[in-house]
Amino acid sequence: MISIRRYRLYGLAVDVEPGLPDLPAEDAAGPADVRVWMGRVPADVFPSVAEEERWYVSPRLSVEGEPTVVVHRRADGGYRLAYADGCEYVVDGAAAAVACTWPAHYTPEDAATYLLGPVLGLVLRMRGVPSLHAGAVAMDGGVVAVVGPAGAGKSTTTAVLAGRGHRVVADDVLAIRLRDGAVLAQPAYPHLRLWPDSVPTVLGPGGRLPPLTPNWDKRFMRMDDGFHPHPLPLSAIYLLAARRADDAPRLEPVLAVEGMLALVGNAYVGWLPDRAAHARDARVLGQVARTVPILRATPHTDPALLTRLCEMIEQDVKRRSGTAGAPA
Repeated sequence: MISIRRYRLYGLAVDVEPGLPDLPAEDAAGPADVRVWMGRVPADVFPSVAEEERWYVSPRLSVEGEPTVVVHRRADGGYRLAYADGCEYVVDGAAAAVACTWPAHYTPEDAATYLLGPVLGLVLRMRGVPSLHAGAVAMDGGVVAVVGPAGAGKSTTTAVLAGRGHRVVADDVLAIRLRDGAVLAQPAYPHLRLWPDSVPTVLGPGGRLPPLTPNWDKRFMRMDDGFHPHPLPLSAIYLLAARRADDAPRLEPVLAVEGMLALVGNAYVGWLPDRAAHARDARVLGQVARTVPILRATPHTDPALLTRLCEMIEQDVKRRSGTAGAPA
């Protein structure tokens, strides 16, 4: 009997055969938005296509000197993502079906890492749902997002905020939807991914976390009860700036135009050439910038002072809402 498990990810009902490691499933009610096949590509769902167009080549190179990912556009309007390590993902033109395969020395955990990040990020983009390169926590009835490129410290800042009692909403991908004039943040999954050198900042000296997968260097921080599973209004955005040794940590407001440009620049999977998606991002993120407060957050070069930056974020939320910046 085929095992299929239902997950709620980024506001989507996702059915996965045979399931995803380290993620809690939910009872399936109604049809799925997306169906995923792990370890096989069913020919009846993904018929072979005679032609593919090379759509995007990552400028980042693997240790072997190969592009970390090459994206091919399929004749059916879907995509094939080929990673340098041998993992491959196919997305159909309706963004309703995904299949993935991986090399023999990899594990389902390795494949799920790509799936939960750029692959579902691409699915969201194809379905018209913009997402930000951001971590996020629930605070005072809303969601506080920490936005920035890879290496900016999003996950570490999110983890420190979680340690202060704020439930995690997103680790690296924050999907947003507009509904009745409100900007809603969609929950991702109940864990965080941290680089090893960030773990002492979060857990203190000697703190340890297990590897995310047997083949990845990042660490796995399970949240479970520390995860907020329901959408909430996006109440504030903090753009992580470069770390400074002087005059930091600090917060400063940014103009709506500057904020919109920063959000567009941090659109998840924004590198994929797609004029319609770029135009949609500009429209939606422009509305976000006009309705949600955006501040620049400058961390100190000393990781020990990250707690102080998180305190400043809590105080800013308190000032705006008239509450104690309390966990949601």
